[in-house]
Amino acid sequence: MASHAVDVDHREPNYLEVRGRHDGILGWIMSTDHKRIGLMYLFLLLIFFISAMTLGFFMRLEQWTVGQTLMDAKTYNTLFTVHGVIMVFLVVVPGIPATLGNFFLPLQLGAKDVAFPRLNLLSWWLYLSGALIIFLALFYGGLPDTGWTFYAPYNVRTTTNVPLAVFGVFILGFSSILTGLNFVTTMHQMRAPGMGWFQMPLFCWGLYATGWIQVLATPILGITMLLVLVEKTLHIGVFNPAIGGDPILYQHLFWIYSHPAVYIMILPAMGIISEIMPTFSRRTIFGYKAIAYSSLAIALAGSLVWGHHMFTTGQSFTANVIFSLLTFLVGIPTAIKVLNWVATLYKGSIRLEPPLLFALSFIFLFSIGGFTGLMQGVLNLDIHLHDTYFVVAHFHYVMFGGTIMGLFAGLHYWFPKMFGKMYQKSWANIAWALQLVGFNMLYFTMLVMGYNGMPRRYYDHLEYFNFGHKLATVGSWVLISGILIMFINLLHGLLKGEKAPSNPWGGTTLEWQIEDLPPLENFDEIPEVHGGPYDHNTEAEVAK
Repeated sequence: MASHAVDVDHREPNYLEVRGRHDGILGWIMSTDHKRIGLMYLFLLLIFFISAMTLGFFMRLEQWTVGQTLMDAKTYNTLFTVHGVIMVFLVVVPGIPATLGNFFLPLQLGAKDVAFPRLNLLSWWLYLSGALIIFLALFYGGLPDTGWTFYAPYNVRTTTNVPLAVFGVFILGFSSILTGLNFVTTMHQMRAPGMGWFQMPLFCWGLYATGWIQVLATPILGITMLLVLVEKTLHIGVFNPAIGGDPILYQHLFWIYSHPAVYIMILPAMGIISEIMPTFSRRTIFGYKAIAYSSLAIALAGSLVWGHHMFTTGQSFTANVIFSLLTFLVGIPTAIKVLNWVATLYKGSIRLEPPLLFALSFIFLFSIGGFTGLMQGVLNLDIHLHDTYFVVAHFHYVMFGGTIMGLFAGLHYWFPKMFGKMYQKSWANIAWALQLVGFNMLYFTMLVMGYNGMPRRYYDHLEYFNFGHKLATVGSWVLISGILIMFINLLHGLLKGEKAPSNPWGGTTLEWQIEDLPPLENFDEIPEVHGGPYDHNTEAEVAK
């Protein structure tokens, strides 16, 4: 989508060099620049990711032998609860929209910032506040042991500080709502002249569908968390059956939000893959409109399938059949995306750079996650698979193999534009290979164990499953090694890497047309766009 780069004869200071009313750390935490806010989200998110990964490491060590290895059952319950709360609410849900979305949405639209810069900063402060409240709950009143879903009756019977933890999740919900509202408004009001809806990059379409889910679905989570608070503090029967409540009602309310939240997590990652495929195949994306519409279709259909988490709760057979059918229908727009990504590579001039390797891993791993999800959508098969390691493995194939692998692909793709430095490609390739091998050793082994009857949330296991647990644990070591190598390589690139070209991959969207690092307001003048975003054959003019 570009031919004429921004004039750099009189280069403006980039967003890292600009000094405002505040210097040092205050210059960051009080900044309304979308790029700095995106990096602040990224900094916190990576800290939380490494913390939760460490907890997962110890969970796997506990399963190395039959019987107690490192910890008792209560400690193990606490570990998987805290691991899940951090990973889901602090890493995967905000994940891509808050980090790469914040940084690149205005750049890709040709805008100087998001529609509401101060609201954007408030979103970050709410994210930080919610995280601090959750961590306060972990250490004040006992570490929670309810599982990351805070299911009733576990949240009723536990003696830990559940009210403070759910209040932290409530605050995080406000952060998510404000981010979604900001992004939707930005895309409606701040696209560059000449950029119609179908001239937007597909990453923007992923964020657009996600934004509507954040705005419409997240309030349901907030209401649910408030009801838990009311029940715990005022002893009003909402979910506690001992005082007239209904624990199944909690599951309905929780999954009405949490299943669309899966698409908050995955749709931006799909948008990243849609950016990487045309860039590294040197082709226009295959089926642009189909990919754009499928993002909206996934958001819509995905909001109607929450009941497939509840096939074993005793809901009516009619409801089970409807939710099973809807679950299979969600697979159609997802399959459209996969078909178009692969078709984009067909007869392309493919360059196997690190971003493409991570993107290809996303397609492979997320496809396994999708197929195993469809297996759980089969009513009779779900009875066998429910509450086994099969569910845990499926969840991680979607969340880690999908969302986190998409985030890693996006980091490697946009790292030169974000920091003006290059990482070592050879080490990036090694890290990718270790992650792919380790991930499948860990979670495919879990799929097999779950199919054979290994229940989830057990700190111990039968001798029958011992070999599988050892293999999965070794896989976790390989996976973690790959992740650490990747982080070290990116940090080395940030501190000591070679200066990156302004467009090292030959990208055609607007963010690649800015020389070097983006200036504070992105563009000296709002660009005028002519043509599509991924045309490698003819140059679409972008006026200064």
